[in-house]
Amino acid sequence: MVGTRRAALLALVGVAVIVVAPDPRLAFALVDAAILLAMLADVALSAQLKNLQVARSGDRATRLGEPARVTVTVRNSGSRRLRGTLRDAWPPSAGARGNVHSVTIPAREQRTVASSLVPSRRGVRRAAVVTVRAIGPLGLAGRQRRFPAPWEVQVLPLFRSRRLLPAKLARLRQVEGLIAVRGRGQGSEFDSLREYVAGDDPRSIDWRATARRTSVVVRTYRAERDRRVILTLDTGRTSAGRVGDLPRLDHVLDAAQLLAILAVRAGDRVDLVAHDALPRAALRGRALGGAMLPRLVNTLSTIEPALVEADHVGLATAVLRMSTRRALVVLFTDLLPAVVEESLLPALPALTERHVVLLAALGDPRVAEMARERGSVRAAYEAAAAERTMQARRRLSTMLRHRGVEIVDAPPDQFASAVADRYLALKAAGRL
Repeated sequence: MVGTRRAALLALVGVAVIVVAPDPRLAFALVDAAILLAMLADVALSAQLKNLQVARSGDRATRLGEPARVTVTVRNSGSRRLRGTLRDAWPPSAGARGNVHSVTIPAREQRTVASSLVPSRRGVRRAAVVTVRAIGPLGLAGRQRRFPAPWEVQVLPLFRSRRLLPAKLARLRQVEGLIAVRGRGQGSEFDSLREYVAGDDPRSIDWRATARRTSVVVRTYRAERDRRVILTLDTGRTSAGRVGDLPRLDHVLDAAQLLAILAVRAGDRVDLVAHDALPRAALRGRALGGAMLPRLVNTLSTIEPALVEADHVGLATAVLRMSTRRALVVLFTDLLPAVVEESLLPALPALTERHVVLLAALGDPRVAEMARERGSVRAAYEAAAAERTMQARRRLSTMLRHRGVEIVDAPPDQFASAVADRYLALKAAGRL
């Protein structure tokens, strides 16, 4: 039995009666008995909750920060009308809004109520129980029961760079057209023979065909469609730091989604490796088939940063196990001495020997702002620290380039675009 505010108000009235009564003890007993009998009668006349059937339905997926709609349907199979409240319970990270409803369900009928979710965290958000409270005709008390109604909503990562997709796809078509027209050794699949022109690679000359003709001829090649792009995510402690309004990892996931869509549209195979001290996720593109992108995005939504140091040797081992063929390895990590010099450098030779490695690092615009400020003593010290950090990033970038690594170091508003542009540039140069 549960009481209501009306019962509490009735109890306050009873207190006033007791205060003015000639015999307070007798008045107390009579008032309590009357209120208790009224509440018991109200409970007895309320709807039987065992006759309810409760089910959830609605959206199964949404983007982080975007609304999802989930409905609860309640069927009253009993002979009494249900009048009361319904609470559609979710964990706090689901951001449930408008999930407490007043309901009136006549006998042998059903009603549907809707709640809005605006999740604040990625991953799977699972619903809790549905609590229904049936109030009696006097409005003093009623019954309450919890109903399991399993439902979950997959919260996908933010995809702010979606607005860049049309321009990047247009650029991809230009790159593919340029490769098809140029066709000078920009791939490994033989296409045709043509006459030699100034600037052609002498290694592409077909001497047997030249011997049968009066002019020098060269072999032309077309770009392979089945190239591999391995998205490699460092999910160590540096990925948990916030840059702007989001954790560093969320910016990385945004860029990874844009790059994955471009690669799939280009006919490339996309694999995924997420690793910190331990492997966190691995997906092989060929096994996914046509469901590559949905499965990839669903996997990205469940990846969380771990507050441990990243093991780049273990990460490189996972990449090498995934692919023995030449591939573009896009390593999303940070340009910090503790990351590069202490962990990444020992792992690089094994990767660069076999693959094209692109290191994508997210820059913090706040560091550049601090480097420009000189208004106070504190600002001067902060500027010196920021300048030292920027110099360290430039030094590490130069060192990695000398080891054959492509570098992207860009702030959040340019990061996804810069990574996609570097991928397109590598494809246009025939390095994929």
